[in-house]
Amino acid sequence: MTLWKDFNQGLIKENPVLRLMIGLCPTLAVSNTVINALGMSAATAFVIICSNIVVALLRKIVPDEIRIPIFIIIISTFVTIADYIMQAFTPDLHHALGVFIPLIVVNCIILGRAEAFAYKNPVLNSALDGIGMSLGFALALGSIAVVREFLGAGSILGITLYNTAFAATIMVLPPGAFITIGFLMAFLNKMENKVQ
Repeated sequence: MTLWKDFNQGLIKENPVLRLMIGLCPTLAVSNTVINALGMSAATAFVIICSNIVVALLRKIVPDEIRIPIFIIIISTFVTIADYIMQAFTPDLHHALGVFIPLIVVNCIILGRAEAFAYKNPVLNSALDGIGMSLGFALALGSIAVVREFLGAGSILGITLYNTAFAATIMVLPPGAFITIGFLMAFLNKMENKVQ
């Protein structure tokens, strides 16, 4: 039962963006298109899952006094790998995401999960937590991007769905991200209150 809980909590209950309100910098910056959101979600998932596994493997030999610098070194290693892979295989996406790929190193979601979960739990639980948090982040980022791209550019995945003269340009700008996040949080709260 605990493995399912470790996996499931990041999806809705402790969704990093819509519940914990962490990881907002990349969310605001790259959720203007679905392609960008998918790319950032994939890079973040790679880093959080791999770093959770390594932190859980090393948790018994890392001294408490230096754990945060060790976590940052582990995370930055996986960020560098993700950055180079994206640069080699998806240069256009790498260019679109720009500085936000290296900034994954300081993303509160990843460091927070390393500190609060992976450092205190076994490898399998930490891997499942990383997968759940990654899926929750991807779900939030993807939902925000679909709304923003549809309302702000009249398209989804670059496919034009209606005349852009009717698009609300503010939705592809940072205020559009805040508006969308607010509505998605309100929707989640409403659904949670119905269930209770």
